[in-house]
Amino acid sequence: MFGLGGQELILILLIILLLFGAKKLPELARGLGKGMKEFKKAQTEIEEEFNSVVDEKPKKEKTASSTQS
Repeated sequence: MFGLGGQELILILLIILLLFGAKKLPELARGLGKGMKEFKKAQTEIEEEFNSVVDEKPKKEKTASSTQS
């Protein structure tokens, strides 16, 4: 994970614990989780819209070419 070892991660977690305190950590984790959930939801919506546009384009081209013949 980003080239960090176990000791570095523990040190970072201890610093975060000292800065924010034990009571704020669950709130921070909850907020981070909600943010990640919203990001994934938006990413999925964009992918679905992109795929639907890509799928529509060949259908329109088929109907246009069959009406011209």
